[in-house]
Amino acid sequence: MTETPPPVGSPTAPPAKDHGRAGRNLPAAVASAVVLLAAIAASLAVWKTAFMLIVAAAVVVALWELRQGLLAKNIDLPEQPLMVGGVVMVVVAYFWGAPALVTATAVTALVVMLWLLRRGIDGYVQTATASVFTLVYVPFLGSFVALLLAEGGATGFDRFDEGVKAIMTFILVTIASDIGGYIAGVLFGRHPMAPVISPKKSWEGFAGSLVFTVAAGVALVVYLLEGHWWVGVALGLIAVVMATLGDLCESVMKRDLGIKDMSQVIPGHGGLMDRLDSLLATVAPIWLLLHYLVF
Repeated sequence: MTETPPPVGSPTAPPAKDHGRAGRNLPAAVASAVVLLAAIAASLAVWKTAFMLIVAAAVVVALWELRQGLLAKNIDLPEQPLMVGGVVMVVVAYFWGAPALVTATAVTALVVMLWLLRRGIDGYVQTATASVFTLVYVPFLGSFVALLLAEGGATGFDRFDEGVKAIMTFILVTIASDIGGYIAGVLFGRHPMAPVISPKKSWEGFAGSLVFTVAAGVALVVYLLEGHWWVGVALGLIAVVMATLGDLCESVMKRDLGIKDMSQVIPGHGGLMDRLDSLLATVAPIWLLLHYLVF
């Protein structure tokens, strides 16, 4: 008689593959990162405005992921107004700047609250609150990428202008934080930073992130942006602190929702939000720093 394999999740089911202290499928993660970075580099090299298509697409996918995650708590976000409003926020931020972004955010929040009136009374406050939180967390913070890129002009720009350099700086310091934290955490991690929230995150990993990010910040500000070295130090410190807090905040959200990853759209990484958490947390303070102290 043929044996029926045990159902997934049963005591006799084979355990999930353990990727060790790295906590991820490293080859798949590296391959996915290379593909994403290549797409970003190609858009910036050919026509920087094309990068806004990637940002808008990322906002839409991230909103979809958050809606799927919140459904675990029976919170059903209104996708249509959030996605349309999110894309509009990115576009107006790029072409018309921060004041237009604030206005678009306020209008989108109002439209979302009015949209939810169609569902009636039950759960209105909970869903409206989660929707406005999502609006700020994803498209509003994500629109600061558009503000960074708009440095040097939204139209009539040079191919390698201040906006492209700002995006390169933003991405590279965040990558430096991830690499430094990963290497130091895997090799030396002994003391958990927040064991209840993120068991694999260690103080040794944070120290590695700090060293790599400050070094990258100084090098990029001095040699790429032609700014002062102390601005690079400030950039590195801000980036590593905010990236760490962003990662912890998303970990808290996932634990509260009872999910491991927001989705599985990026092999080796999980969901897009699992990669955007540190980027969303760092982009606004990085824009403020570069806008007022460098450009």
